Amino acid sequence: QLRLVDSGGRLVQPGGSLSLSCTASGYTLNSYTIGWFRQVPGKDRDGFSCISRSGLATNYADSVKGRFTISRDNVKKTVYLQMNSLKPDDTAVYYCAAALPIATMRCLDREIYLHWGQGTQVTVSS
Repeated sequence: QLRLVDSGGRLVQPGGSLSLSCTASGYTLNSYTIGWFRQVPGKDRDGFSCISRSGLATNYADSVKGRFTISRDNVKKTVYLQMNSLKPDDTAVYYCAAALPIATMRCLDREIYLHWGQGTQVTVSS
């Protein structure tokens, strides 16, 4: 069974940067497409970034394009999310998730994901 652990969330000022990590155990990470999602109270969990098994293909929602960068190190079994130019609207609980391989044009779809991290809180506020 694949287990994912999200980490790195904290309070950060608007305009600041933050890096999140998603570390896998229990199974090889390079069998999976990995996505990042976020959720605020009362709203759906939305996908905003994802990366193919090899790391060569990525996809981003318009809301984060140009500000966030997803990457992965399959040897370390870790996927990273570098977030720059953070805004108060980025405040949410952030989750990573793993799906069986799928075209990156579809990998923001929450329904395809099988395994989820526990979530890490990101708060953007002055």
